[in-house]
Amino acid sequence: MKQFFNKKKFLVLFALCLVALGSVFCWSVIAEDDPNTSGLPFTPKQLEIFMQVKRTLGAYQVDADKKETFDDEKLYYGAMKGLVSSLKDPYTRFVEPKDLEEENMEMQGEYGGLGIYIGQRDEKILVIAPMEGTPAERAGLKPLDEIVKVGKKSTHGMKLDQVVKLLRGKAGVPVDITIRRKNAPKLIDVHLVREMIKIKTVRFEKIGDLGYVKINQFNQKTSGDLEAAVAQLMKKKAKGFIIDLRNNPGGLLDACVKVTSQFVDTGLVVSMKGRFPGANEELYAIPGKANNLPMVVLINEGSASASEIFSGAIKDHKRGTIIGKKSFGKGSVQTLFNLPDKSGIYITIARYFTPSGYMMDKKGLKPDIEVEGEVNRDKKKDKQLQKAIAVLKQKLGIKDTQKAKKAPTKATTKSKKK
Repeated sequence: MKQFFNKKKFLVLFALCLVALGSVFCWSVIAEDDPNTSGLPFTPKQLEIFMQVKRTLGAYQVDADKKETFDDEKLYYGAMKGLVSSLKDPYTRFVEPKDLEEENMEMQGEYGGLGIYIGQRDEKILVIAPMEGTPAERAGLKPLDEIVKVGKKSTHGMKLDQVVKLLRGKAGVPVDITIRRKNAPKLIDVHLVREMIKIKTVRFEKIGDLGYVKINQFNQKTSGDLEAAVAQLMKKKAKGFIIDLRNNPGGLLDACVKVTSQFVDTGLVVSMKGRFPGANEELYAIPGKANNLPMVVLINEGSASASEIFSGAIKDHKRGTIIGKKSFGKGSVQTLFNLPDKSGIYITIARYFTPSGYMMDKKGLKPDIEVEGEVNRDKKKDKQLQKAIAVLKQKLGIKDTQKAKKAPTKATTKSKKK
């Protein structure tokens, strides 16, 4: 018995360094007829096969004599990625130490790349949202554009993190991508140049008597930036707020709850439901922080995750009116598990539900008022924004003086006909 346990320990350590090229690992039910395998994630026979694969690759693969090809660390990380990818969940993923460090930098608000958020649905790599003022936005990329090629490499069969790696690079270095756009007759080639991306989470201004706030992402800075923006707008006598979440791909859950608490004083913000007790949680608004001014919220196909949570809470609490187009539908919860070598694994542990119990994952959130259109820097040509202004003015009882000026009288109409 003692000899078997020593062998088992050896097998586990050895197997962790293996990767089968062209295949993936998947969890296995432990053999019921061998009571001594209860501590293993795989049966001894499976582990022996993993060992045989590594030995065979090392002996026969044409480039296995080269360190850059047959590297134990690469094989180990490849094994971890294969294990995770077998679940067919694009948001459950293994991240190597260097990549995890880069992602943490992004959450702090600055990184190098194109300024684009992407997701995976039905094995397609889709644009969730281009970020404001970035190469992706300037190049005209839109939510739901499908990325089919990066450079000369097809994205068919690629995992989400593989495409992210291809898109990122040093500032100043160009990259070409090919996209498929809905209703476009041909594929579209897009040339971009990478930049250092500085994420300005909140931008605000006063439009007439209304306060306009654009939230680009929910990160560590967002709640404080929004609080300062709201305070300045209220100081300038803003009578109501337009919160623009279009092309906002989401971000941190706790940041979203803090932001929501500035508009919803009490009550449930979001609930999470998963398979184990720790994944089932209800998050409530932080009392004493909310203002009570009328508000509307703008969303579109690029509004995802935390943006959908915020909008769902505003809608269910009847705090404001949601305007625009149906959101992306990314309503799942990922938790990062840090590993001893500074790598990590993001695991989908639950799905989000709005206060009324609506599950938005893969379905999206429907606006109260649907308006076709796209984000436009020229506010007068932005149909969704103009509708938001009109609805908020109606809530406040403010007459639209511009429409009154533009409406021709009978006399002027007759004189024009002459």
